[in-house]
Amino acid sequence: MKKTKNQSLWILFFVLPGLLIVTVFIVAPLFMSMFNSLFSWKSIVRDQFVGLENFNKIMTQYPYRDRFFNAIGNNVEWFLSTMFIQNSLGILFGYLLYKKIAGAAFYQRVFFIPVLFSIVAVGFLWSLYMNPNMGIINKLLKDLGLQSFTRAWLGDEALATPSIIAVNIWRWVGFPTLVFYAGFNSVPLEVVEASYLDGVGEIRLFTGIMIPLILPSIMIITVLTLIGSLNVFEQIYTMAGLEGGPYFSTDTLGTLFYRTAFGGVDSGIPEIGIGSAIGVVIYLMTFLASAVSILSFKGKEVEL
Repeated sequence: MKKTKNQSLWILFFVLPGLLIVTVFIVAPLFMSMFNSLFSWKSIVRDQFVGLENFNKIMTQYPYRDRFFNAIGNNVEWFLSTMFIQNSLGILFGYLLYKKIAGAAFYQRVFFIPVLFSIVAVGFLWSLYMNPNMGIINKLLKDLGLQSFTRAWLGDEALATPSIIAVNIWRWVGFPTLVFYAGFNSVPLEVVEASYLDGVGEIRLFTGIMIPLILPSIMIITVLTLIGSLNVFEQIYTMAGLEGGPYFSTDTLGTLFYRTAFGGVDSGIPEIGIGSAIGVVIYLMTFLASAVSILSFKGKEVEL
């Protein structure tokens, strides 16, 4: 009995710091956002209880509605681009590393090094590289005789978001690469050898055997991609500013939330009630999208 009590105290001793951190920095702010979203605000002073009026404004009232759905569209573009380009490259690179191509150890480090860079430094440097007049990208295109391909990469509404996403993919592709590489290495060697003995080709081995066996890794990367795409903020803030320029073409829920709740340089007075409502919507979307992703993968995992 005494031994059991001591074990419980030790478990509590190790778990309590984590619970306190989660409660103070995640659970409490979440419930405070929900609470604040139900009130009108005069600057930073809570005013009257308005129920769901703030949620109604961001869904139906100009300009909140236009900014909100524009931001969601950009978040969707972030998710689809990251999911299909970055993660497809991650699977391909992970498989090539698993096959021990020449220089695999070197490439493994090269792929992962950008992940270690400061996101602020990456955003600042790439915004210089993409400068239309002094940037290295346009200068390189000119030197190669491709003058017609030079662009204002961050100044063109159609190109700004894809340009920032491309930088984000360059920085993060090493992470899914290592996760998928670990997933491929977890496949028993007997399965691979038996497939070769049965005359299975390389493409059939990759698509029909290896991919189904690394579904847990794909599920993890999918959920992390969803969460990252719905909460993207720093990369846009450092490359396009808090206003999501040009003309809100790079605006996402993260920058819209921050600008609304705390006030941007040009937007003036903060609207904490509206900002809190946007924060609650981001939380609900992240939770529901993650739950749907996990449930959609459940039952499809292959057990060996």
